[in-house]
Amino acid sequence: MESKEAEDDEDEDPRNKRAASRRKAGRKPKETEDGSKEESKAGGRGKNKKRGGKGKGKGKGADKKKKKGNGSSSDSNTDSDEEESMSEGEMARLTEELEKKRKLVAIMRTKPWRMKRRFAAFKEAQEFVDKFEGALGGKGKGKAWFAYKMMMKKKWIKFQKDFDIFKTSCIPWDKKIKDVESHFGSSVASYFIFLRWMYGLNLVLFSLTFGLVVIPEILMGLPYGSIPRKTVPRAEQPTAMDYSVLMNFNGYCKYSVLFYGYYNDQRAVGPLKFRLPLSYLLVGIGSFGYSLMVIITTMANDQDVGGDDADDEFTFSWKLFTSWDFLVCNPESADNKYASITTSFKESIVDLQMSQKEENIHLRRFLRVLANFMITCILGGSGYLIFFAVSRSQEFANRDDLGWYEKNELEIIMSLLGLVCPPLFETIGELEDNHPRIALKYQLSRVFALFLGNLYTFLFALFNDVNNKIEEEVDIKNKSVWFLKEYLANFSMYNNDSEATAPPINPADAIRGPCWETGVGVEFMKLTVSDIQVTYMTIFIGDFLRAFIVRFLNYCWCWDLEAGFPSYGEFDTSGNVLGLIINQGMIWMGAFYAPGLVGLNVLRLLSSLYYQCWALKCCNAPHAKVFKASKSNNFYMGLLLLILFLSLLPVVFSMMSLLPSFDCGPFSGKAKMMDVLMETIALDLPAFVGTLFGVASDPGLIIPGVLLMVMAIYWLNAVAEEYKNALSDLKKKIKMTREEDKKKRKNKNCFNQAQQDLEDLFPKRSLAC
Repeated sequence: MESKEAEDDEDEDPRNKRAASRRKAGRKPKETEDGSKEESKAGGRGKNKKRGGKGKGKGKGADKKKKKGNGSSSDSNTDSDEEESMSEGEMARLTEELEKKRKLVAIMRTKPWRMKRRFAAFKEAQEFVDKFEGALGGKGKGKAWFAYKMMMKKKWIKFQKDFDIFKTSCIPWDKKIKDVESHFGSSVASYFIFLRWMYGLNLVLFSLTFGLVVIPEILMGLPYGSIPRKTVPRAEQPTAMDYSVLMNFNGYCKYSVLFYGYYNDQRAVGPLKFRLPLSYLLVGIGSFGYSLMVIITTMANDQDVGGDDADDEFTFSWKLFTSWDFLVCNPESADNKYASITTSFKESIVDLQMSQKEENIHLRRFLRVLANFMITCILGGSGYLIFFAVSRSQEFANRDDLGWYEKNELEIIMSLLGLVCPPLFETIGELEDNHPRIALKYQLSRVFALFLGNLYTFLFALFNDVNNKIEEEVDIKNKSVWFLKEYLANFSMYNNDSEATAPPINPADAIRGPCWETGVGVEFMKLTVSDIQVTYMTIFIGDFLRAFIVRFLNYCWCWDLEAGFPSYGEFDTSGNVLGLIINQGMIWMGAFYAPGLVGLNVLRLLSSLYYQCWALKCCNAPHAKVFKASKSNNFYMGLLLLILFLSLLPVVFSMMSLLPSFDCGPFSGKAKMMDVLMETIALDLPAFVGTLFGVASDPGLIIPGVLLMVMAIYWLNAVAEEYKNALSDLKKKIKMTREEDKKKRKNKNCFNQAQQDLEDLFPKRSLAC
């Protein structure tokens, strides 16, 4: 009894309670997976030790009243000693725990936990890091500086994340394109990505043309009506504002900043002495240079994006277990992700089926030869038809009694060929029975050959007309000189004064030449507008009305319109991509003769994206055969690079060889358009620049430079092939190693199973006996 009472008295002693609490705080807590218990106990232990230090400080504070001189210094030293002793005991463990928490925060996304557990563990670990990382950074002012650095580091990381999110949100039409990709596959989405890229390219070209050519002419050039090239002829003025005339880009449209002939040939305009002819020439050349640089850079960045998935194993397992994004919280985003995963499974199934398909190689070769022969005949017939239409349009040029069809015969024929031939090529291509990705490339190549042949046939016929106009301009120039002399002579005879100054001729009554550059620009404008009209009407009639009939007449029709004829249409990826590429080729060729053509193309691309995206979601059905388009963008860029080179040839030929018009455009009065550059070098730059330019333009240097570039390209291509073969061999070795490891594991499992069977047959007891 006395011992029990003594124990009770001892428990009731407050000093014993404090000692028990210290012993309890000194116990090492158990470690958990997320470190939650360690945080609370470690924090409590630190607080208890601090309190103990403060208690000692108070006890010494009673003696300070007796020793006032040394009390303050001894108290501060004692507190610092207590803090140091506490830190030495806990610093290592807290530092280790802090590193664990930081690592947990960094790899939280990789943890296979439920979202509720993730958020709880993340919040707890983040609170622990925020609480103790400043305390472990130093002492006194060092703690504050360390805490400040950590705070600024966190703010900087958060700013970078927010800025990345902001950059992603600033990508134009990114949400629309992802929605299209999730429901229609990556092949259809690749067209809209290419369309967005083309819009950005044309926006830069429009900024160059508008800022360096159009704006200086409007602000600093001569106003409308001041000279003949900026005035509508008197004979055309009554009908200059008619709708039919303006739609054909005649009347006031023809004599405006939209076309080459409006710009003046003054060497320097305005108070800033802006060199407008030089700027016009350099912008025309710089547009091709910028386009070339952007295309090559894009091709280099997109090279082998996504890798080659042909040799990957366990494709469906990877897609099944790793495709879902657990950070998706929006229901709409979740639906898009679900549709995207479903589409990717369809793409992989098509790849697997095509790789395992057996075929009759002799029948396949015969069908491919037959298909290519039929397509070659169609290409030749379309080229002859275009040449015939251009010849007829030249015959109609001097007639005034033409109807609407005769005036627009060439544009109608080219648009109809572009509308009819691609589906015909696709039907013939079904004979070859290729993989959908390979079939798309063949289709693109054939449609590209069709459009390119039609375009160059049009150009040859057009330049034949240009040569006729140049010969006509020589006669008109002689007539205008003769007319001016006769006008001055008649004026002096009428006034009986040879020194009298004749009044200027009204610009509307002046004799003017045909201005072949403006004529070429008008033809490209008309082609672009007719292509826009045909494309939009095709979408409206071929997709919208077709879908309207299928959707609302299917209930009262004799057969199932959705499953049979006509059914919903599929998006023509190859035709739309080739339409964009050929249209861009026309823009590159025609922009030099019609600066307003680039602005028209920007509006066309912007409206096409919204219009075609609406038609795709509303009127089209997903493709029956979906396929991956990981390398389609590079194929599109290759075709675009080819059309850029082919578009550069006629423009450079006109700059270097053809005689400019004598009464219109910034190069009038020059023997060649490039003379403006030579004149600037001779008059405005030092003499050595002209010497360097002459040496650089020497064929003796150009030809070896071209040969060196060809050799460099060949060498780089050979190196790339070697790297590709080495990568293929490495993949094969890795695959063989993996198969050998599988065999070893299988043999080991078989040995273990056999050993187990023997042990079951001969128990240890029997062996012991």
